[in-house]
Amino acid sequence: MTRGQRLLAGALAAAVLAGLIVAPLSLGRYGLYVLSLWAVMSIAAIGLNLTLGYAGQVSLAQGAFVGIGAYAAAILTTHGYPLALAVVAALTLSFVVGWLLGYPALRVQHHYLAFVTLAFSTLAFLVFRNEEWLTGGIYGISGVPRPSLFGLSTAKPLPFYYLCLFALGVVTIAFWGLVRSPWGRAFMALRENPLRAASLGVDTRRYTLMAFAIGSALGGLAGSFYAPLAQFVDPTPFTLAMSLNLLMMVVVGGSGFFFGPYFGAMVAVLLPEWLRFAEGYYLILYAILVMLLLVYSPSGALGILDRYLRRRDARIASALRAAAGVGLPDELVQ
Repeated sequence: MTRGQRLLAGALAAAVLAGLIVAPLSLGRYGLYVLSLWAVMSIAAIGLNLTLGYAGQVSLAQGAFVGIGAYAAAILTTHGYPLALAVVAALTLSFVVGWLLGYPALRVQHHYLAFVTLAFSTLAFLVFRNEEWLTGGIYGISGVPRPSLFGLSTAKPLPFYYLCLFALGVVTIAFWGLVRSPWGRAFMALRENPLRAASLGVDTRRYTLMAFAIGSALGGLAGSFYAPLAQFVDPTPFTLAMSLNLLMMVVVGGSGFFFGPYFGAMVAVLLPEWLRFAEGYYLILYAILVMLLLVYSPSGALGILDRYLRRRDARIASALRAAAGVGLPDELVQ
């Protein structure tokens, strides 16, 4: 990335951040809820992007980990424990379960691995629905409180939105450091060619397990904020549909692109709301737009930008080579 591109990306990021901070001041309760949901789902999609986009491991269980985090937060906070402890519990539990779920990935790949994670997602939903002594069953857990931080209550929608945005910011910084570290390069090597990565000394077994564990932990973190956002947790949201929706966020935004989950979550969460002017046809329009995007760019929305930048760089490089060859003798140019 050139210096000009870095400056442009920095300016764009600053403008988006300013918009996320200032724009909600004029929104009502529902608008703030939708934006908060975007922030929460972006965290979960970032985790899936690590597992799928960077490490190349197919998972249909991310929605289950959001559910694990949500139930952990709901159970602990309704019994008087602070949200900070619930977040730690959700992260730890999801990390451990994700690590264990990663073991099948050591033996099966691609669609076989998808079936394994699909089975886990179904198992988690059955536990949420049937273990009434723990989860409340189909009646769920109501009255999930929102926390107070340094004496400031987040019970109202605007303060809680800023809390979700802060959590997304922390995850963004941590994820940026991770993908630029040797771990991130090892994950990408695992995605491109596991055999070659192993021949270069990458411990593919450990990094496969870590990809599942860290991605699952981020799903649990998202769930720990989803519970106080909705203030009610029941099994209905954590079906396979949520896992597929998170998968769509990653694919539509751009699998393997750093900002892919943010744009994908915007498409999945915000776009349907923006299309409500079409009344009963908004879901049809939404489906058509998503299909057209994936037909035109299978690598997602950011794949379009990536192709444009690559072609532009190739044209500039060709022009420079042509200009450099103008003043050379014919025998050197040939």
